[in-house]
Amino acid sequence: SLISAGNEIAGSAFTNDGRTAAEILEDAEKMVFEIADRGSRGKKGFRSLKEILPAAVDRIDTLHQSDGDITGISTGYNEFDKLTAGLQPGELIIIAGRPSMGKTTLAINIAENAAIGSKVPTAIFSMEMPAQQLAFRMISSLGRVDQTHLRTGNFPDEDWSRINTAVQLMSEAPIFIDDTPSLSPGEIRARARRLQREHGLGLIVVDYLQLMQVQGNKENRATEISEISRGLKALAKEMECPVIALSQLNRSVEQRTDKRPVMSDLRESGAIEQDADLILFIYREEVYNKDTPRKGVADIAIAKQRNGPIGDFPLTFVGRYTKFENWVPDNYGDYPDERYP
Repeated sequence: SLISAGNEIAGSAFTNDGRTAAEILEDAEKMVFEIADRGSRGKKGFRSLKEILPAAVDRIDTLHQSDGDITGISTGYNEFDKLTAGLQPGELIIIAGRPSMGKTTLAINIAENAAIGSKVPTAIFSMEMPAQQLAFRMISSLGRVDQTHLRTGNFPDEDWSRINTAVQLMSEAPIFIDDTPSLSPGEIRARARRLQREHGLGLIVVDYLQLMQVQGNKENRATEISEISRGLKALAKEMECPVIALSQLNRSVEQRTDKRPVMSDLRESGAIEQDADLILFIYREEVYNKDTPRKGVADIAIAKQRNGPIGDFPLTFVGRYTKFENWVPDNYGDYPDERYP
C-alpha cells in the first residue's frame, strides 16, 4: 500500500491534472495518514446494522450508568450544558454575532474550560488574532487581570500573583494555537491530523469561518463559504470531535430596530445553516445602548440544534477580563428580563 501510494504521489507531481501544488500535497498527506490509520480504524464502507448495534448499546449503557447529564465536553456554562448535554463528537458548532459581541471570547473561554477543566486536547486556529494576543486574553480571563492593564503593562505589583497563577494553568493545559492566516479547509484538516497523531485531539476552534479561503477555482463567495462549511463538518466527523467555528453576521442587522440575530443574518447562511449541528447567536444590548440597565448581560440563543432543543439563556459578560461567566439570578431568582422565565 505504501509503495503504491508513493508511486501515485510521484505521478501526481509530474502529471498536470489541474490541481494546485497545495491540493496535491493535501491528497498525498491524506493517503499516507490513511495507510497509517488503517489498522486502528478498519476498512471504510458498508457495515451491517447488526454489526453496529453492540457499540450503540454499549454507549447507551455507559450513558445510563453515568451520574451526570453531560455526555459530551462540558462548556463550563450550566445552562448551555443543560440544553446540549455538552459538545458532542462529530458536531459542527457555529458561534455567530456582530463585531464586539464576544464571539472569540466565548469560544476561547469554552476552550479554556475544556482543556483546563477536563484536560481535553484543544486546537485553536486563530486567523484573525496573533497567538500572543490570544495568550494575553487567556491570562486576563484566567487570572482576572484587566486586559487593558496587561496590554499597557500598567498594573499593580500584586497582580503578578494572578498572572503567574494563570500562566501556570495555561502551561499545563493541552492547548495548541495556529495563527496562520487564511487557511483552507484542506490545510486545517492536514494540521489537525498531524496534531491528533502527536498529541490527541478532542476539540477544534476556528476563528473565524469567513477568513478561510478555498484553493483552486473561485466561483463566488457563497460557493466558497459552502465548501468551507462542508469541509469543517467533514473535519468534525473525521476527527470524531466537536468543531467550533465562529461566523460573522450580515450588516443588515444594524438597519433593524430589533437587532437580535436571526438565522437569515448569517453571511451566506444557506450552507452554514444546513451543515451546522448547533448554531448559537450572541447578543449584548450594551453594544447598541450604553445606558441599558442590562449592562454586562449577554443573551445566548441556540437557534438550531440538530439533536436537541433550541432555547435562550443569559451569561454574564465581564469585558475587562475578556470573560463570560454563568449568570447568577438577581432578587432571589429573577432573570435579567422577561425573556427568561
